[in-house]
Amino acid sequence: MSDAHGRTIAKNAGIVMVLILISRLLGFIRERAVAEVFGLTWETDAFRAAFNIPDLMYFLLVGGAISSAFIPVFSGMLARGQEDDAWAMASTFINLISLGLVVLTVLGVIASPWLAPLVAPGFDDEQLAFLVVLMRVMFPAVLFTALAGVGMGVHNSYQSFAVPLLGPIMYNIAITLGAYVLGPRMGIMGMAVGTVAGAVTNFLMQVPFVASRARRRPWRIDLKHPGLRKVLKLMGPTIIGLSIVQLNTIILTALASTLPDGRITALNLANRLVQLPLGVFGMGMSMVIYPVMSRIAALGDVRQFRTTLTAGLRSILFITVPSAAGLAALGQPIVRLLFEVGEFGPSDTATTAYALSFFAVGLFAVSSVQLLTRAFYSLQDTVTPVKIGALTVLTNTALSLALLRWTNLEHGGLALANAAASIVQMSAQLYSLRGKVGGRLEGRALLGTLARAGLAALIMMPAAAGAAAAVGARVDVGTLAGRLAETGAGIAAGVAVYAAAAALLRMEELRMVASMFGRRLLRKRRP
Repeated sequence: MSDAHGRTIAKNAGIVMVLILISRLLGFIRERAVAEVFGLTWETDAFRAAFNIPDLMYFLLVGGAISSAFIPVFSGMLARGQEDDAWAMASTFINLISLGLVVLTVLGVIASPWLAPLVAPGFDDEQLAFLVVLMRVMFPAVLFTALAGVGMGVHNSYQSFAVPLLGPIMYNIAITLGAYVLGPRMGIMGMAVGTVAGAVTNFLMQVPFVASRARRRPWRIDLKHPGLRKVLKLMGPTIIGLSIVQLNTIILTALASTLPDGRITALNLANRLVQLPLGVFGMGMSMVIYPVMSRIAALGDVRQFRTTLTAGLRSILFITVPSAAGLAALGQPIVRLLFEVGEFGPSDTATTAYALSFFAVGLFAVSSVQLLTRAFYSLQDTVTPVKIGALTVLTNTALSLALLRWTNLEHGGLALANAAASIVQMSAQLYSLRGKVGGRLEGRALLGTLARAGLAALIMMPAAAGAAAAVGARVDVGTLAGRLAETGAGIAAGVAVYAAAAALLRMEELRMVASMFGRRLLRKRRP
């Protein structure tokens, strides 16, 4: 990968990661609002469960149609200078997916009474009735969120990454306002209303760019367009695969509904904490590299494709391995800082931190899968991820049932099963990709990064935990300032020790990651 090419990717990745970080931090403010206003109750469990079927629709349409099919085909046509033809395909695709979303939303609202028992079989009749109402209110949010996803796909195909990420930021703000403003008056239903309002706002943020690029081009439905046929051919297997993979979330919720109250919400909050480094680094890197890989694949440069993918994976491992260690070492201080307020008490903090420690085990794998799956899509292979996804679900289900039955891990066992399944998925994808990129994916370098990052993270963990404990013993952790000091001390110590250990271990990824946030750091010293 050339220096200029690397600088462009690094610059875009840095911008994207900062914006995703802002969005994720707002997401934590949103979750803190839920904790403060509602705590861990069966109503919050119902709110989380109500998301599962709409989320399935979203992942099928956005993950299947846009990520696996639309972006590779659209980006490839743009790379070959076929912009008008690309938009002839895009207009047909957007019209068709909009129509499909409307139909699925209507069907989802009608079928909610039959869908609710599937996502929460442990709920009683009163809880199921409330779950049905929540599902019906929130189903329209999927329509607008998926359409926003189409807009983000167009943005990314044009190498535009910053503007589309403003939509998710507004989405989190709307839900937070729903909790604080509407929650005291409407209960958890205020959150549902805020969710729909946020989805509409996210969609409206994507419209201007798409409209400007599509200007003066006719909007039509051409079912015979060869580009559309390629998109449909690619998305078919992926929709099947994603529907299988999304079963992991549904299975997790269904099994957790048989446990004591609040376990669904605890798992959701713990998973959201894992989503911070996953979203900022795993998804951020994937978002930037994906259209680049699609263009490289369209031009047939296998060597460049392999180099770009490996560099992205090494950067992800370098950051997510210590992130996982930090979440495990500082679980209780972090949960206490973000969520322990109002109805959310110390026992809720312990319950959530317990699940977090198990979810963290698979963070590096989940983050890598984000990029590896898109590597398959860039190569216009949507069948292999389906097969691997089915294996992942079987692994997750078997381990979940076994850990619930034969251990006392309770909801921690569900989180551990999820993490283990992610590691299996990553391993299978790496093995399958080797033959598709004309050689090994620099496996020795990847293993070296993982080993050195793991060693540095092990050195970091006691330093982070010790610093947090030392400061926590000297401040009032019942106050926000005390909690900030406790958690901040742990994070600062962890980052400093990890960076020092990485430097001593001569990890090249230290400079690779630093280059994302400043061009000067990328420049090598001249002799």
